[in-house]
Amino acid sequence: MSFISGLLLIDAPASALNNLGKIDGAMTDNASGVKFIRTREGAYPYVSAQAFRYWLRRTLEQGDWGWKAAPIYREEKIAYTDANPIIYWDDDLFGYMRAPSKKASAVAAREADANSAIETATTETVTRVSPFRVSTLVSIAPVSIVNDFGVMSRHSEGDPVPYEHQFYRTTLQGLISLDLSAAGTFSYRNKTGYLNLDEIRVEIAKNAGLEELSGDKSYRLPVEQRLQRIAALLEALAHLDGGAKQAQHYTDVSPDILVMAVTKGGNNIFGHIVGANSQGKPSFKIDALDQALRVFEDQILSKIYIGWVRGYLDDERSSFEAALSGDGVLKDLVDKNKIIIAHPREALRSLIKELKDNPDWLS
Repeated sequence: MSFISGLLLIDAPASALNNLGKIDGAMTDNASGVKFIRTREGAYPYVSAQAFRYWLRRTLEQGDWGWKAAPIYREEKIAYTDANPIIYWDDDLFGYMRAPSKKASAVAAREADANSAIETATTETVTRVSPFRVSTLVSIAPVSIVNDFGVMSRHSEGDPVPYEHQFYRTTLQGLISLDLSAAGTFSYRNKTGYLNLDEIRVEIAKNAGLEELSGDKSYRLPVEQRLQRIAALLEALAHLDGGAKQAQHYTDVSPDILVMAVTKGGNNIFGHIVGANSQGKPSFKIDALDQALRVFEDQILSKIYIGWVRGYLDDERSSFEAALSGDGVLKDLVDKNKIIIAHPREALRSLIKELKDNPDWLS
């Protein structure tokens, strides 16, 4: 199996990208706080994986990559997508869980819903492990969280209404992974997470002419369609948009630094290559990167793609590029044109091209 493994950094210069609601002990009733991890070293703001995946879904839906998002249905206290990965790209790459509902209220809701005719019927519980995985995005260093006070004073009568919110200044770091063999491959094995297709969905797969992998009890889309979905996901990463408090802080959440490669295993080899310097700013650990690329050399299938926005940490970039000309694995890879440094969008497009040139990586 092959995986796209990656690390990303998002510059958050004055941000409140993922909030938790009321602040304990706040001076005003109208107050909102940010999510953070409390440690002995201090507070580490974070963005949950759920929030990041929501940003990416929305970016994909609003882009021009042909993304086909699944409709969402609601039954009282539960909500679910159509759970049809053959048609809908996010059901394919982001996974799902859906159980058939026999409640009278659900049946009545379907009968009253004008869109119910397009809903894929479900005969038994279907689940799909997400081929796309993302870690929690965590500040690379502890920071001081700012409590900001403001007032609503546009009304002409009465006292101003105070409110309070938190924000921070940091760089968020996260890991991502995409299981290439799972993308566009749908199992009918009777096992939680792997029963992607019930009898109805199996028939849809057959009628759509999908290849059956009988030994694996699964159906697979043509490689061109699988690559189209993967390419859209990667393109959207470079255009990532989202986050809370954007009207007040306007933070660009597209990655400022990306490090990505195709590897044979699902363990992320880039997890320890970036740390924080004495000022709490990102710093590449050259020795850690050199070791990772040396130890896992036989597991790395593609070039190493480093997307880096000019203007962001330029001094660190100069030091990094100088280190590439030293001795060791890094210099060897540079000499062989195996390390590509470009803008994140250019780096991702180069990775997409290499994927298209090596369709066997999706096997």
